[in-house]
Amino acid sequence: MYKGNQETNYATVEEPLGLFPKDIAIKPFLKWAGGKTQLLSELHKYVPNNFNKYIEPFIGGGAMFFSLNPNESIIADLNEELIITYRQVKDAVEEIIQYLKTFEHNEEFYYNLRSLDPNELDNSYRAARLIYLNKTCYNGLYRVNKKGKFNVPYGKGKGSFLNEEVLRNASEFLADTTIVNNDYLAVLNEFATEGDFIFLDPPYYPVGKYSDFKRYTKEFFYHEDQVRLKEEFDRLDNIGCKVVLTNSDHDVILDLYADYKVAA
Repeated sequence: MYKGNQETNYATVEEPLGLFPKDIAIKPFLKWAGGKTQLLSELHKYVPNNFNKYIEPFIGGGAMFFSLNPNESIIADLNEELIITYRQVKDAVEEIIQYLKTFEHNEEFYYNLRSLDPNELDNSYRAARLIYLNKTCYNGLYRVNKKGKFNVPYGKGKGSFLNEEVLRNASEFLADTTIVNNDYLAVLNEFATEGDFIFLDPPYYPVGKYSDFKRYTKEFFYHEDQVRLKEEFDRLDNIGCKVVLTNSDHDVILDLYADYKVAA
């Protein structure tokens, strides 16, 4: 969604904008519910040709971020486990790789590792644990209960949970990235300024009985949160940011953003 009267020149991004040449694939190192890998070609149509900072305050698996390779970027999330993992991939990727090399792809090891309290682990092991669980759990889903404990069952797949090249590329990519663990409103109020490109990929408005599977922190994203997000979208547009937002195709969302152009 973007403002109808905004005179921004949008174009498909044909090459990354920063450190890596086009022929080096920068893949997300995590699979995330609601990830945007399959929609990148469409989303790239709305990326401005020029912008100052790139800010993504609901980073998740970071498919959009990794596809753009912006020169200056701020990524954030309220999920502490996720942000610790990003920071450790940035600063201590070799330690993560060494831990992952000791892990086993079987059900017993999975449930033993899942049962550990992440707060009692050093941060590199904590990051390795999240990556392992993400790659071996059912359908790559990250979900926690109301106490904040990861509760997805073992996935029984045999795919590899360690891709050293992907992790090292991500580490290099993240080298100059600011990584923040905070609520999106606090992040945007602190960092967003005129000329920045903001990509908003919040928890979607539910469209069915089981839509809450995307809740990946113990806090939920309710209707009033969607209204507050729309108000923040307006504020960002008014200060001169270039903003793209994704959400479900629901009448409530379409009504909220009736003054903006919506790409189906």
